[in-house]
Amino acid sequence: MDANPRTVTPLDKSFPEALVGRDIRHLDAALSDFSTPIFVLDADGLEHNIAAMAAWTARRGLELMPHGKTTMAPALWRRQLDAGATGITVATGWQAAVALEAGVGTVQLANMCVDPPLLRRLADLLARHPDQEVVVWADSEAAVDRLADALPAGARLGVLAELGAPGGRTGAREEDEVARIAERVAAAPGLVLRGAAGYEGALGHDRTPEALATVRAYCDRLVAALERVRPLVTGTPWVTAGGSAYFDVVADAFAGVADARTILRSGAYLVHDEGFYRGISPLDASRATGEEAPLRAAMHAYARVVSRPEPGLALLDAGKRDLPFDEGLPVVLGVSGTLGGPERPLRADVTALNDQHAFLRWDAEAAGEPPVEVGDVVRLGLSHPCTAFDKWRLVPIVDADGVVAEAVETFF
Repeated sequence: MDANPRTVTPLDKSFPEALVGRDIRHLDAALSDFSTPIFVLDADGLEHNIAAMAAWTARRGLELMPHGKTTMAPALWRRQLDAGATGITVATGWQAAVALEAGVGTVQLANMCVDPPLLRRLADLLARHPDQEVVVWADSEAAVDRLADALPAGARLGVLAELGAPGGRTGAREEDEVARIAERVAAAPGLVLRGAAGYEGALGHDRTPEALATVRAYCDRLVAALERVRPLVTGTPWVTAGGSAYFDVVADAFAGVADARTILRSGAYLVHDEGFYRGISPLDASRATGEEAPLRAAMHAYARVVSRPEPGLALLDAGKRDLPFDEGLPVVLGVSGTLGGPERPLRADVTALNDQHAFLRWDAEAAGEPPVEVGDVVRLGLSHPCTAFDKWRLVPIVDADGVVAEAVETFF
């Protein structure tokens, strides 16, 4: 994707006109030149988080194939791969094609893909680049049959048999069914059984003892499923799990697995957040211990005060089209008179989002003078990276001096 470098266009939201036509890898612009609302990445935070997760997995003898759907930004995937990630995980056939086109060597499609045109497209890409590999999931014999029927003659596709759990998402509910899936894969032309896979994140939403016990029990079942299918696997078996909430529990379960590739797929660690993952990640600053380097929130947004229609209320120029809101509303980090300028504390809360507005409220009686004026810029902490990047086609990376040296393109 680097053959024709991406340049800034007039249609890139919040980018200054002076940058139109510039290579996004070489911008050298001041953040203050951008418009609001704007979603930004912190250069130091990105570097820190990539190094922290690489060190964490290396100490435990784990591979990392981070979930690329979080950012859908090949430029960020490349940083993760350069730091030791052994592949990139995606969630759809189209995303897998993006990853192959970006030159990713190993692409794990952590989902069912039974769409014939997409499977044929993946097979064609792999035929043109035999050094690349795609490994998909299957949670039923019917899914295996669909995969085999859609592949053209001579194509080869890796498959992981998926174990699920009652109340979870996809995945065979019983280990016996996982074994039958593995047998079907091993017998199917063009399919190569790689091992077992699963996703534990849907089984808990906090770190209570009950949630951790549920996740731990599932991970133990996944390890047992690997042992059931191991005799049918071609090459070194894979066992993979690990979202961004319980990867410590997964690591503990995988610690006793011998002669296998034990693979985490955590992706949100790259930028962490000020909401959901701050409350649940084992590497948040409130939980990291010993030699573990805690993750930092490396994404935030800026929004400008456009109206102050009544006491205790201001409206900002960012809304659901610009900011994530499904796992918590943005939180106020500070306010300044200009974008990227010196900040002062702001005791206020974002209480709701419309399409293009955020409602900023404070205690008018306790505050005395209004804490913000029309034109002020509020810096916002965000929750849930997976629904932050998809609202922006081009995202600036800002250094500690407020300089935007580069931007990354997303493909959603």
